[in-house]
Amino acid sequence: MIPDEMHAATADPARPQVPAADQTLRILRFLAHQRGPVAAQTVATQLSIPRSTVYHLLAAMAAHGFVVHLESDRRWGLGTAAFELAGGYARQQPLARLGRPIVAQLADRAGESAHLAVMTGRDVMYIVEERAPRRPALVTDVGVRLPAHLTATGRAMLAALPREQVRALYPDAAAFTARTGRGPGRPSELRELLRETRRTGVATEDGEVTAGFRSVAVVVRDHAGWPAAAVAVTWQGDAGGAEPTRSGDDAASARIETLSALAASAAADLARRIGGR
Repeated sequence: MIPDEMHAATADPARPQVPAADQTLRILRFLAHQRGPVAAQTVATQLSIPRSTVYHLLAAMAAHGFVVHLESDRRWGLGTAAFELAGGYARQQPLARLGRPIVAQLADRAGESAHLAVMTGRDVMYIVEERAPRRPALVTDVGVRLPAHLTATGRAMLAALPREQVRALYPDAAAFTARTGRGPGRPSELRELLRETRRTGVATEDGEVTAGFRSVAVVVRDHAGWPAAAVAVTWQGDAGGAEPTRSGDDAASARIETLSALAASAAADLARRIGGR
């Protein structure tokens, strides 16, 4: 490089040296702050990027899974690879470090095991677990991944996503897996579960991950309202065999209500600490 060219390249340090990379990152950031998928024209207009460039960059990102194209709506949203980035951030400790004392306090108050999870594609990954004394070990150990649609933590986060985003993640029955033979197996069944979660603000799971265990979870939202994580409590429920009774049903409902309130308080505390909602 001759001196004049070198001077031109370094004279303005704020000017992007790789325009395509700069535009790609701006598009990803823009999509991350939207409540749902948007049209390419909206991206081009809001970011002042030529529409043809936006289409080329979106196509390249879609090929790598960072965005998805909802053809019927002619809109673009974040893809599963973008969620992997969020999981990578979580694995680098900031969220886990902030959440660990909150989850430990939740386990103490609930007298049951508690954990913190993040979304990675169609899975949840557990980044903090606190087992209560004299409680059995769970499959939700740190680093373990489970299908999001089967877990309370996953359902809490999925319910906080735009409906179009959920549809992109679970387009058909092939996207669903099972562990115990229970849980949603079709998009319509998942939509019904998430509708109830949005109504109550609490996600539940009963034997879909491990037979005989139940969980409740509440989403932790970041500053943009996006699901950054979910806090959950898991306990050993009725293992089966006994006929349910009215008093038993009432006791179970009261238990769920109490643990849900504790999980909601912990989720709100963590949201405040990460500057979220």
